[in-house]
Amino acid sequence: MTPTESEPKPRWPQVLVFSLIGVVVLLGFVLVWRLTSQPAAAGESRVDALANSTDRCVTCHRQASPGIVAQYGHSSMAAAGVSCSDCHKVEANYPGAVQHEGVWVLPSPSTAVCQRCHQAEVAQYNQSRHGIPAWVAVVGSKDLPPDILAAYQAIPEGQFAPDKSRNILAEMEGEDITRFACETCHSIGKPYADQSIGQCSSCHLRHEFSLEQARKPETCNACHIGPDHPQWEIYQESKHGIAYMTGGHRWNWEAEPGTLTVKDFPAATCAVCHMSGFGGTSTTHDVGERLSWYLFAPVSERRPSWQDNVVRMQSVCQECHNDNFIKTFYADADKATTAVNDFVLQSQAIMKDLRAKGLVASEPFSEPIQFEEYELWHHWGRTAKFGVWMQGPDYTQWHGAYEIVKALAHIRTLAEEKLNAAGK
Repeated sequence: MTPTESEPKPRWPQVLVFSLIGVVVLLGFVLVWRLTSQPAAAGESRVDALANSTDRCVTCHRQASPGIVAQYGHSSMAAAGVSCSDCHKVEANYPGAVQHEGVWVLPSPSTAVCQRCHQAEVAQYNQSRHGIPAWVAVVGSKDLPPDILAAYQAIPEGQFAPDKSRNILAEMEGEDITRFACETCHSIGKPYADQSIGQCSSCHLRHEFSLEQARKPETCNACHIGPDHPQWEIYQESKHGIAYMTGGHRWNWEAEPGTLTVKDFPAATCAVCHMSGFGGTSTTHDVGERLSWYLFAPVSERRPSWQDNVVRMQSVCQECHNDNFIKTFYADADKATTAVNDFVLQSQAIMKDLRAKGLVASEPFSEPIQFEEYELWHHWGRTAKFGVWMQGPDYTQWHGAYEIVKALAHIRTLAEEKLNAAGK
């Protein structure tokens, strides 16, 4: 045997093979772990309460409108055994009833139907701006039945608004437009044929009635958006909104009502601030119950019992913020609200003088100065105030205060031109 034959032969090929096998096995373990540790895709783990249902409505609509059946099957109401008939079926003489497959139904169940199970929620709702005040803001109170008018005037929102006439813009634009515009949002307070108030489905979309969907800010975005009430846009740029946008997918959206804590919601949402039971504040469907000002008004005034409202709202704030921060914020926001009021009062004084001298057209929205007057408070004034209270600096400034100052300067110029032309 030669010396070279007695030396060990290199084993690199075998080492490489075993190494590659080890890597593949390791990658396989990692892949299996990733697949089994990830949450199930949306809908995979949800229970369909109607999966084995032989209910006549379900079996028919599973063919006619399967999307509705699928949605309702995953709802908490279906899980609780609430049937289609429980919400839709009524007597033949019930207001708004239509005949359907041999029975009488309400195509869209009224608030009176919801009230059978949700009495407290409906009572709170009827006291809120989401109730009849939302509808009156567009159509006015002229054609309201006496009992509904009395109910409207008995709540704070109804007492506050002295002018209950139809919205001038809605009247000018006509039903063909407002049907798809103002009324789409303001119908949240529209009376049903049975005289019950409101559209619960505006926030609790049929037919799943999801807690998560009702609690997420995107739902409020359907109406609270745009130049006259840009709460959605303001929320997005606020610290609360940033926390939601970047971490909201980890929050406990299905937490039991009335039990919410910072563990479920580490930052505020629309619902947390205005409706949810959170900290020491109980759940409510009166969205004005925690507000201290009528911010939507041309010149904001304090709400009735506003001190109690402040206590309720600050109880929510205290779950994350200390008392010094909260009290300082409220004091500063009150001052900013008053400052916006002052700008609006200046514009009102100018316009009052022009009207007294007969220098403004009697027809509303018929000349530029009237549009400037309206937008100053309805767009820019509101936006500035909402921006202050919701902590959106860009909307407080450039979409709010700046536009107010600009509009006021334009009103002064137009007023001076009118006075000079009239020799006054």
